Amino acid sequence: MSEVGDAEDAGDAEDAGEPQTKPAVAVVDAKTSGNVGTIARAMKNFGFEDLLLVDPPYLGRDSEAYGFAGHAREDVLPNARKLSFDELASEFHTVGFTAVTNQDATKHARFPFRTPAELTESLADVESDTAFVFGRERVGLTNDELERIDEVCAIPASEDYPVLNLGQAATVALYELRDLAMNRDQLPDVERHRATEAEIEAFYEHAEEFLDAVDYPEEKREKTMRMLRRMLGRTHPTGREMNTVHGLLRRAENRME
Repeated sequence: MSEVGDAEDAGDAEDAGEPQTKPAVAVVDAKTSGNVGTIARAMKNFGFEDLLLVDPPYLGRDSEAYGFAGHAREDVLPNARKLSFDELASEFHTVGFTAVTNQDATKHARFPFRTPAELTESLADVESDTAFVFGRERVGLTNDELERIDEVCAIPASEDYPVLNLGQAATVALYELRDLAMNRDQLPDVERHRATEAEIEAFYEHAEEFLDAVDYPEEKREKTMRMLRRMLGRTHPTGREMNTVHGLLRRAENRME
Protein backbone atom coordinates (compact mmCIF):
# COMPACT_ATOMS: atom_id res chain seq x y z
CA MET A 1 0.00 0.00 0.00
CA SER A 2 1.21 3.53 -0.77
CA GLU A 3 0.82 6.81 1.04
CA VAL A 4 -2.21 8.85 0.13
CA GLY A 5 -2.11 12.19 -1.66
CA ASP A 6 0.61 14.49 -2.97
CA ALA A 7 1.05 18.16 -3.75
CA GLU A 8 -0.74 17.83 -7.09
CA ASP A 9 -3.82 16.26 -5.47
CA ALA A 10 -3.88 19.05 -2.86
CA GLY A 11 -3.80 21.63 -5.64
CA ASP A 12 -6.71 19.95 -7.40
CA ALA A 13 -8.76 20.00 -4.18
CA GLU A 14 -8.01 23.66 -3.65
CA ASP A 15 -9.01 24.51 -7.22
CA ALA A 16 -12.28 22.63 -6.68
CA GLY A 17 -13.09 24.78 -3.68
CA GLU A 18 -12.70 21.98 -1.15
CA PRO A 19 -11.08 22.24 2.29
CA GLN A 20 -7.27 22.38 2.05
CA THR A 21 -6.62 19.92 4.89
CA LYS A 22 -9.03 17.02 4.88
CA PRO A 23 -9.03 14.81 7.96
CA ALA A 24 -7.82 11.27 7.48
CA VAL A 25 -9.81 8.22 8.59
CA ALA A 26 -8.02 5.55 10.61
CA VAL A 27 -9.25 2.01 11.31
CA VAL A 28 -7.57 0.12 14.14
CA ASP A 29 -7.35 -3.68 14.07
CA ALA A 30 -10.46 -4.35 11.98
CA LYS A 31 -11.16 -8.08 11.84
CA THR A 32 -13.10 -8.21 8.58
CA SER A 33 -12.02 -6.68 5.31
CA GLY A 34 -15.64 -5.98 4.38
CA ASN A 35 -15.87 -3.35 7.10
CA VAL A 36 -12.75 -1.64 5.76
CA GLY A 37 -14.36 -1.59 2.32
CA THR A 38 -17.57 -0.14 3.76
CA ILE A 39 -15.62 2.63 5.47
CA ALA A 40 -13.69 3.36 2.27
CA ARG A 41 -16.98 3.70 0.41
CA ALA A 42 -18.36 6.07 3.06
CA MET A 43 -15.20 8.13 2.75
CA LYS A 44 -15.70 8.37 -1.00
CA ASN A 45 -19.35 9.38 -0.50
CA PHE A 46 -18.51 12.24 1.84
CA GLY A 47 -15.27 13.59 0.40
CA PHE A 48 -12.61 11.94 2.57
CA GLU A 49 -9.56 10.50 0.84
CA ASP A 50 -6.82 9.43 3.26
CA LEU A 51 -7.40 5.97 4.75
CA LEU A 52 -5.02 4.88 7.52
CA LEU A 53 -4.86 1.25 8.67
CA VAL A 54 -3.46 -0.08 11.93
CA ASP A 55 -3.08 -3.88 11.96
CA PRO A 56 -5.50 -4.40 9.06
CA PRO A 57 -6.88 -7.74 7.84
CA TYR A 58 -5.98 -9.09 4.39
CA LEU A 59 -7.02 -6.47 1.82
CA GLY A 60 -6.06 -8.02 -1.50
CA ARG A 61 -8.01 -7.37 -4.67
CA ASP A 62 -9.88 -10.62 -4.10
CA SER A 63 -10.97 -9.66 -0.55
CA GLU A 64 -14.43 -8.54 0.57
CA ALA A 65 -13.06 -5.03 1.01
CA TYR A 66 -13.02 -4.47 -2.75
CA GLY A 67 -16.51 -5.89 -3.08
CA PHE A 68 -17.87 -3.48 -0.46
CA ALA A 69 -15.89 -0.39 -1.46
CA GLY A 70 -17.80 0.61 -4.59
CA HIS A 71 -15.91 3.32 -6.51
CA ALA A 72 -13.57 3.69 -3.54
CA ARG A 73 -11.87 0.54 -4.84
CA GLU A 74 -10.28 2.79 -7.49
CA ASP A 75 -8.48 5.21 -5.15
CA VAL A 76 -9.29 5.34 -1.42
CA LEU A 77 -8.75 1.64 -0.77
CA PRO A 78 -5.67 0.91 -2.91
CA ASN A 79 -4.01 4.13 -1.72
CA ALA A 80 -4.54 3.32 1.96
CA ARG A 81 -1.50 3.73 4.20
CA LYS A 82 -0.53 1.14 6.78
CA LEU A 83 1.02 2.45 10.01
CA SER A 84 1.40 1.61 13.68
CA PHE A 85 -0.73 3.05 16.46
CA ASP A 86 2.36 4.85 17.75
CA GLU A 87 2.79 6.55 14.37
CA LEU A 88 -0.89 7.42 14.25
CA ALA A 89 -0.81 9.03 17.69
CA SER A 90 2.39 10.97 17.02
CA GLU A 91 1.68 12.18 13.48
CA PHE A 92 -1.96 13.23 13.80
CA HIS A 93 -4.37 15.15 15.98
CA THR A 94 -6.51 12.11 16.78
CA VAL A 95 -10.23 11.87 17.43
CA GLY A 96 -11.35 8.50 18.75
CA PHE A 97 -14.91 7.29 18.28
CA THR A 98 -16.65 5.30 20.99
CA ALA A 99 -20.20 4.34 21.93
CA VAL A 100 -19.26 4.06 25.60
CA THR A 101 -18.54 7.36 27.36
CA ASN A 102 -17.89 8.36 30.97
CA GLN A 103 -20.24 10.66 32.84
CA ASP A 104 -17.69 13.08 34.27
CA ALA A 105 -14.00 13.91 34.57
CA THR A 106 -13.36 11.39 37.38
CA LYS A 107 -12.81 8.87 34.57
CA HIS A 108 -11.08 10.72 31.81
CA ALA A 109 -10.41 8.00 29.24
CA ARG A 110 -13.82 8.55 27.64
CA PHE A 111 -14.59 12.06 28.93
CA PRO A 112 -15.09 14.80 27.91
CA PHE A 113 -16.55 13.93 24.53
CA ARG A 114 -18.13 15.69 21.57
CA THR A 115 -20.82 14.62 19.14
CA PRO A 116 -19.94 14.61 15.41
CA ALA A 117 -21.96 17.82 14.90
CA GLU A 118 -20.02 19.55 17.68
CA LEU A 119 -16.77 18.20 16.29
CA THR A 120 -17.53 19.64 12.85
CA GLU A 121 -17.92 23.07 14.39
CA SER A 122 -14.83 22.84 16.61
CA LEU A 123 -12.54 21.66 13.78
CA ALA A 124 -13.92 23.95 11.08
CA ASP A 125 -11.14 26.54 11.38
CA VAL A 126 -8.35 24.26 12.61
CA GLU A 127 -5.50 23.60 10.20
CA SER A 128 -3.90 20.38 11.44
CA ASP A 129 -3.27 16.82 10.34
CA THR A 130 -6.34 15.24 11.92
CA ALA A 131 -7.38 11.59 11.93
CA PHE A 132 -10.77 10.19 12.89
CA VAL A 133 -10.05 6.87 14.58
CA PHE A 134 -12.41 3.89 14.61
CA GLY A 135 -11.75 0.69 16.56
CA ARG A 136 -12.49 -3.00 16.36
CA GLU A 137 -15.86 -4.48 15.47
CA ARG A 138 -16.48 -6.10 18.85
CA VAL A 139 -14.81 -3.86 21.44
CA GLY A 140 -13.89 -0.65 19.62
CA LEU A 141 -10.91 1.27 20.94
CA THR A 142 -9.43 0.14 24.24
CA ASN A 143 -9.01 2.44 27.23
CA ASP A 144 -5.24 2.34 26.75
CA GLU A 145 -5.67 3.51 23.16
CA LEU A 146 -8.20 6.18 24.08
CA GLU A 147 -5.84 7.57 26.70
CA ARG A 148 -3.43 8.35 23.87
CA ILE A 149 -6.16 9.93 21.72
CA ASP A 150 -6.48 13.73 21.71
CA GLU A 151 -10.28 13.94 21.58
CA VAL A 152 -13.22 11.61 22.04
CA CYS A 153 -16.36 11.63 19.90
CA ALA A 154 -19.61 9.71 20.38
CA ILE A 155 -22.62 9.32 18.09
CA PRO A 156 -25.93 10.03 19.87
CA ALA A 157 -28.04 6.88 19.73
CA SER A 158 -30.76 5.08 21.65
CA GLU A 159 -29.97 4.69 25.35
CA ASP A 160 -31.30 1.13 25.13
CA TYR A 161 -28.91 0.16 22.32
CA PRO A 162 -26.26 2.79 21.53
CA VAL A 163 -23.67 0.50 19.91
CA LEU A 164 -23.44 0.66 16.12
CA ASN A 165 -21.37 -1.78 14.12
CA LEU A 166 -18.09 -0.51 12.74
CA GLY A 167 -19.28 0.20 9.21
CA GLN A 168 -22.45 1.94 10.41
CA ALA A 169 -20.60 4.07 12.94
CA ALA A 170 -18.08 5.29 10.41
CA THR A 171 -20.77 6.02 7.81
CA VAL A 172 -22.92 8.02 10.22
CA ALA A 173 -19.92 9.90 11.62
CA LEU A 174 -18.46 10.77 8.22
CA TYR A 175 -21.83 11.98 7.01
CA GLU A 176 -22.05 14.33 10.00
CA LEU A 177 -18.44 15.45 9.44
CA ARG A 178 -18.69 15.87 5.66
CA ASP A 179 -18.37 19.66 5.80
CA LEU A 180 -14.75 19.16 6.86
CA ALA A 181 -14.04 17.32 3.60
CA MET A 182 -16.27 18.85 0.93
CA ASN A 183 -17.95 22.15 0.17
CA ARG A 184 -20.36 20.92 -2.48
CA ASP A 185 -22.66 17.96 -2.94
CA GLN A 186 -24.70 16.60 -5.85
CA LEU A 187 -27.93 18.31 -4.80
CA PRO A 188 -28.92 21.30 -6.93
CA ASP A 189 -29.27 24.73 -5.40
CA VAL A 190 -33.02 25.28 -5.24
CA GLU A 191 -34.38 28.75 -4.69
CA ARG A 192 -37.84 29.09 -3.21
CA HIS A 193 -39.92 31.37 -5.46
CA ARG A 194 -42.50 32.75 -3.08
CA ALA A 195 -45.75 34.05 -4.51
CA THR A 196 -46.03 37.82 -4.63
CA GLU A 197 -47.96 39.62 -1.92
CA ALA A 198 -50.54 40.62 -4.54
CA GLU A 199 -51.08 36.94 -5.46
CA ILE A 200 -51.45 35.95 -1.82
CA GLU A 201 -53.81 38.82 -1.01
CA ALA A 202 -55.90 37.89 -4.05
CA PHE A 203 -56.24 34.41 -2.60
CA TYR A 204 -57.40 35.78 0.76
CA GLU A 205 -60.09 37.79 -1.02
CA HIS A 206 -61.16 34.68 -2.89
CA ALA A 207 -61.21 32.70 0.36
CA GLU A 208 -63.50 35.28 1.99
CA GLU A 209 -65.84 35.09 -1.00
CA PHE A 210 -65.80 31.31 -0.73
CA LEU A 211 -66.74 31.40 2.96
CA ASP A 212 -69.62 33.64 2.06
CA ALA A 213 -70.70 31.29 -0.75
CA VAL A 214 -70.82 28.27 1.56
CA ASP A 215 -72.67 30.20 4.31
CA TYR A 216 -69.78 29.83 6.72
CA PRO A 217 -70.85 31.10 10.18
CA GLU A 218 -70.30 34.85 10.36
CA GLU A 219 -68.92 34.73 13.89
CA LYS A 220 -66.16 32.31 12.85
CA ARG A 221 -64.97 34.03 9.68
CA GLU A 222 -62.53 36.50 11.19
CA LYS A 223 -60.78 33.82 13.22
CA THR A 224 -60.72 31.40 10.29
CA MET A 225 -59.18 33.99 7.98
CA ARG A 226 -56.58 34.88 10.59
CA MET A 227 -55.62 31.22 10.98
CA LEU A 228 -55.43 30.83 7.20
CA ARG A 229 -53.18 33.88 6.95
CA ARG A 230 -50.86 32.55 9.67
CA MET A 231 -50.70 29.14 8.00
CA LEU A 232 -49.79 30.53 4.58
CA GLY A 233 -47.38 32.97 6.18
CA ARG A 234 -45.37 30.05 7.56
CA THR A 235 -45.39 27.98 4.39
CA HIS A 236 -44.28 30.66 1.86
CA PRO A 237 -46.35 29.25 -1.05
CA THR A 238 -45.21 29.62 -4.64
CA GLY A 239 -47.28 31.38 -7.29
CA ARG A 240 -48.13 28.03 -8.86
CA GLU A 241 -49.34 26.69 -5.53
CA MET A 242 -51.56 29.75 -5.08
CA ASN A 243 -53.03 29.26 -8.54
CA THR A 244 -53.75 25.61 -7.75
CA VAL A 245 -55.63 26.50 -4.54
CA HIS A 246 -57.57 29.18 -6.45
CA GLY A 247 -58.52 26.47 -8.92
CA LEU A 248 -59.80 24.19 -6.16
CA LEU A 249 -62.02 26.96 -4.78
CA ARG A 250 -63.35 27.76 -8.25
CA ARG A 251 -64.09 24.09 -8.86
CA ALA A 252 -66.03 23.91 -5.62
CA GLU A 253 -67.92 27.10 -6.48
CA ASN A 254 -68.85 25.72 -9.92
CA ARG A 255 -70.12 22.53 -8.32
CA MET A 256 -72.34 24.52 -5.97
CA GLU A 257 -73.83 26.44 -8.87
